[in-house]
Amino acid sequence: MTSRIPFPPMKYPLIAILRGLKPKETPATIEALLDAGLRAIEIPLNSPDPFKSIEIAAKMAPADALIGAGTVLTVEDVDRLEQAGGRLFVSPNVDQPVLARAVSKGMVTLPGVFTPTEALLAARTGATGLKFFPASALGVSGINAIRAVLPADLMIAAVGGVSDENFADWAKGGISAFGLGSSLYKAGMAVDEVARRAKITVAAYDKAFGA
Repeated sequence: MTSRIPFPPMKYPLIAILRGLKPKETPATIEALLDAGLRAIEIPLNSPDPFKSIEIAAKMAPADALIGAGTVLTVEDVDRLEQAGGRLFVSPNVDQPVLARAVSKGMVTLPGVFTPTEALLAARTGATGLKFFPASALGVSGINAIRAVLPADLMIAAVGGVSDENFADWAKGGISAFGLGSSLYKAGMAVDEVARRAKITVAAYDKAFGA
């Protein structure tokens, strides 16, 4: 088995998904999220000029932050992500050559899975963890049923239908890492609103997980 790059320790294992972020909006948006205590940020590659935004974010982020891309679909995307300074790889699927390229570059990798077959393939390829998507369709019980056959060192993250409003439900099932999209950020959102939502999200996480 390929050695697994661990997910770095962080108080809030929450990945902010900034789909639609533009480069000119990046500095202020990233600063608002960092100020709220978030340290993992994903800029999907179907955003405007995403590698530019990733480069900006990577340069301004502190050493303990994890900046990267979502919707990574090709080996070329992985190479460009590395060039932009990104260290986080998130994909909607398990494409072995693409995932293996990211693993070989020492990136933290969270491919999207829905079935035991996909999950085990990703694990064998060396994924850091798994992005169960859409998590709302699987639910806590569905994810945990698949989790029972997976390596214990795999990070498990729920994405899709997760927000500050239902952290407590996931906490009861032992799932504590999440990707957060529209509940935290929508394209064109004012920075003040991003900051407000980030603070609400962090407070809800603290409440759900007893911080």
